Amino acid sequence: MDIGTPHSPTATRVMVLGSGELGKELIISLQRLGVETIAVDRYANAPGHQVAHRTHVIAMTDAAALRRLIEQERPQIIVPEMEAIATDVLVDVERDGLAAVMPSARAARLTMDREAIRRLATETLGLPTAPYRFAESLAGLKAAIAGGIGYPCIVKPVMSSSGRGQTVVRNAKEVAQAWQYAESTARVRGSHVIVEGFIDFDYEITLLTVRARGQDGAIATQFCAPIGHRQINGAYVESWQPQPMSRIALKAARDIASRVTAELGGCGVFGVELFIKGRDVWFSEVSPRPHDTGMVTLCTQPQSEFDLHARAMLGLPVDTRIASPGASSAIYGGTEARGIRYEGVADALRVPGSDLRLFGKPESYKRRRMGIALARGDDIAKARARAGECARRVLLRA
Repeated sequence: MDIGTPHSPTATRVMVLGSGELGKELIISLQRLGVETIAVDRYANAPGHQVAHRTHVIAMTDAAALRRLIEQERPQIIVPEMEAIATDVLVDVERDGLAAVMPSARAARLTMDREAIRRLATETLGLPTAPYRFAESLAGLKAAIAGGIGYPCIVKPVMSSSGRGQTVVRNAKEVAQAWQYAESTARVRGSHVIVEGFIDFDYEITLLTVRARGQDGAIATQFCAPIGHRQINGAYVESWQPQPMSRIALKAARDIASRVTAELGGCGVFGVELFIKGRDVWFSEVSPRPHDTGMVTLCTQPQSEFDLHARAMLGLPVDTRIASPGASSAIYGGTEARGIRYEGVADALRVPGSDLRLFGKPESYKRRRMGIALARGDDIAKARARAGECARRVLLRA
């Protein structure tokens, strides 16, 4: 693809649907390549709004409003950066030739809820997954657990992201609270939940899988080094790269990731989440976009996951090499306030090999991710220690 000049008739226009911290970094990567960017989100002054050429605030689940905006802006490429989007509109837009949806409208539609992608993985592709059932009510959830899932189990909304609404349920007394939490945090209210059997895994990874065109025009699949991560209550708190793995487990992980992303189609970065125990690998989820745990690539790779996504979408060469072990540590709000101040930034950046990304979100919540600390090290243990120390030195004040 030739790239034009922003704000001119030759402009290459990309619309990013969802303009949080991931959208912001993607917009920056696109702008470095001369792309005109349009940032869309459900609230004003989202992180991506602060760096894009143009911005819009709409409810992206409103099909009519989304279609109007696309027809108004006429982007060549549309990039969904979140799940809560009227994906049927994207399917129609792609079919009508109004814009290319990256990686594909089908990928956006299938991955917007956990039911569609889980059925694709197990029923169509035959991938190994945890046992699961779906429930549309509290009574249905109790029946699913009693009918074979058992305890402990994991309850999640079918439409959510970044671990929102996820609960590990250990006994019958915790089921009602898990149902209420999943309902209250789902991207779309009234959607049902998935309950999964608990896998006693050794660790979990995100395998960033890149589908990009080579010189011959054919799509080839490449992989970044596996990313290990740790969650608390379903929310990512730190990640590191590379996660040590056996050769057999890595081969199995790449095979699963290759199969599911090939089925979804298109070009771009996919964040494939997997559980690992010894040589065994289970598929968990896939996102057709850069992944929150993959923000660690901002300090580990010559081309971050955002650079890779931008290049793959534009038909440019990609480089998935890792340059240094590194880690990221999330900085959560811890307070409910607008216009917070970040204190201790200078002290945080005195940690050797460290860096920060402060997202600039206009409003802080106790469990809202407001920034990340990044750090390199000679090994992942040192990188994790440095990233954690850097994050701890940043204080958020109302």
